[in-house]
Amino acid sequence: MRKITLSAMAILALSATVAANTLTLYTDSATGQVFTTPGEGRTEMGDFIDAKSVYEENQAQDSAIVQKETDAAKAGYVPVKSKVSKLQFSGTHYLGYKYSTGEDDSKYSDSSSAFETRRNYLQVKAYLFDDPKSYMRVTLDTHQVDNNDWAVRLKYAYLYLNEVLPFTGVELGQVHRPWIDYEEHQGWWYRSISKVYVEGSESAHLTNSADLGFNFKTKTPYFTSEVGMFNGEGYHGEESGAGNSLEWRATAAIFGNGDQKRKPLKDDYFDASFFGQYNMESSKNLNVDGDEETYGIYGLHSVYNTPRFLIAAQYVMADNDAASDAFRVGDFNGQGFSINGTYRFANGYKWELLGRYDTWTAEDDKDATEANGDLERDYMIAGVGYQYSKNVKFLGNVLFTDPNKDVSDDDYASYMLTAEVHW
Repeated sequence: MRKITLSAMAILALSATVAANTLTLYTDSATGQVFTTPGEGRTEMGDFIDAKSVYEENQAQDSAIVQKETDAAKAGYVPVKSKVSKLQFSGTHYLGYKYSTGEDDSKYSDSSSAFETRRNYLQVKAYLFDDPKSYMRVTLDTHQVDNNDWAVRLKYAYLYLNEVLPFTGVELGQVHRPWIDYEEHQGWWYRSISKVYVEGSESAHLTNSADLGFNFKTKTPYFTSEVGMFNGEGYHGEESGAGNSLEWRATAAIFGNGDQKRKPLKDDYFDASFFGQYNMESSKNLNVDGDEETYGIYGLHSVYNTPRFLIAAQYVMADNDAASDAFRVGDFNGQGFSINGTYRFANGYKWELLGRYDTWTAEDDKDATEANGDLERDYMIAGVGYQYSKNVKFLGNVLFTDPNKDVSDDDYASYMLTAEVHW
């Protein structure tokens, strides 16, 4: 008992005099005494630190972790475990209600009333490199199937490498096609209520926004462009592998801010663009024998924006190798134009009026009347918007559609309410 008491007293005394230092202790195997220095007959017991120092060190580490998480939360980040240095999550949602009614021969001869989630995008970017402008992006989208169930569809999945050429990066994988993303972020800011002119089924209906391939994207102050090669049928089209599509956009940024991310309520910009695609042997364009044919799309577009208003216009033509067939599958032969505008007012431009008019004439279309062999359709939009917060915008609008001006009683109207949400 005496040996144990002496040992305990020695440890307590050493703990009081040596506060925060690691201590090596030795014991005399004969007497059981504890020493701080080696000597004859003494065996090393190991390194020790007093309980107070351990407690204070643990508290300091916990405080540092809490402070780091607090700083991250204040900066808009939350801790997420990953094999990359940074992950960025975002989402876009188009939530709404639509009431449609039409004349006797229209698709809404029986009126339709429905609540909708028109789009739900969930996006993540993984930053894999030292260059903060290079990343891997994946975007998922919901899609209603047969007006009954909802499926999740892959919209984008690409690797973006910055500055592979001077002022030029490249997307590889399931990527943006050159035109539509540009127009949605410069000339037509209302994707939540309608697709752009070349994509919408009520308008030219020539192409869509994403496809498998590669896209070189160049940005300089006075010139921007995109050039790529793609499957051609689009990200939800059937790809036969018979031919690919060469697609492009070339834009003159007349005000010299083409290399910036424009904000329509703050920036002035004036752009003029030439865009198009040469789609070789597409499975979306078949002749009467069921063979795949080639078609081309060529467009001119200009947009002028100030915080007070925006005005944009475009002319598009399509030339189809299957145009000589009276009953071909596609509409890829014709011409038309679109014009749209926005007027912003009140309380820091939180309110806005918007309008758009599209017309498209499809030559020798399979749905045309026998009288002239052409189909002409018109599409008009009018609405009002309110920027509720930086993440939420509310819109109310009406759409007027005449699918074929030579067919009586086929036009219809849709009345829409929309909440557009970004986070």
